[in-house]
Amino acid sequence: MQLKESIKLMLLSTLAFACMNGAVKYLDNIGAFQIVFFRSLGSLFFTFGYLLKNKIPLVGKNNKLLILRGVVGLTSMALFFMSTKYLPIGTAVSLRYLAPIFAAIFAVLILKEKVFPLQWVFFILAFLGVVILKGFDSNLDTFGLMLILISAVFSGLVYIIISKIGKSEHPVVVVNYFMIISAIVGGVVSINSWVTPVGMQWVFLASLGVFGYFGQLLMTKAFQNAQTNQVAPIKYVEVIFTLILGVTIFGESYPFWSLFGILLIIVSLIANIIYKDKKTKKLALKDSKS
Repeated sequence: MQLKESIKLMLLSTLAFACMNGAVKYLDNIGAFQIVFFRSLGSLFFTFGYLLKNKIPLVGKNNKLLILRGVVGLTSMALFFMSTKYLPIGTAVSLRYLAPIFAAIFAVLILKEKVFPLQWVFFILAFLGVVILKGFDSNLDTFGLMLILISAVFSGLVYIIISKIGKSEHPVVVVNYFMIISAIVGGVVSINSWVTPVGMQWVFLASLGVFGYFGQLLMTKAFQNAQTNQVAPIKYVEVIFTLILGVTIFGESYPFWSLFGILLIIVSLIANIIYKDKKTKKLALKDSKS
């Protein structure tokens, strides 16, 4: 019963994130940092409310790490929003999911963690998907591709910082720092390029924080109630939902080789999740018996 509930929560989470992606694409005449500002401001309404209601201190213990997580997360988010101005939204979302590869590289270099040999095969296949995506789609913007790849690098670094923070901070405190920093920087940087929203743009800007917050909340609950390898692969359904939005609402088209490249990226990263989880459990079981 818990597994079914977790799958449902994860699907709703992916739908929320896909809706947020669609809203970002709709706001194509508004600068990335202005979108960052509204995205963060909307989420702060929920994070501040949660922390105050549950009497959780707003200031954490690991201030330097919390600030670093906020700055790195802000960089990744801003670059992702920028990339959507140049790339089809489904392609941008797919490439952002390369973050676990960079996280694994950072984990080896910084945390001295072990990456199993077969994982590198999955990572190479995922990068091959990127090569196919770019090589066979002459319309794919090179600048947009660079933006989203750098965004994925910073997103991978976020995983490492969160790992360093560990359980010493409440998850909402971590998110709250991220949103505060993003709101301040996004607001200041966008002053000179501010575009006054009109009509439905206000609704879409307001929805960013709502979709982002509930997407994160539902995903967290899904992971809390089921094993990682059971629900983590479902996260990639976000790509499918976003592709559908891109085709039906924004009139985007995806050549066969683009779809093949995206599929190769997704399948390789899902295989990595499942393999790593099984391998980790086997090693843990072996250590417990020895």
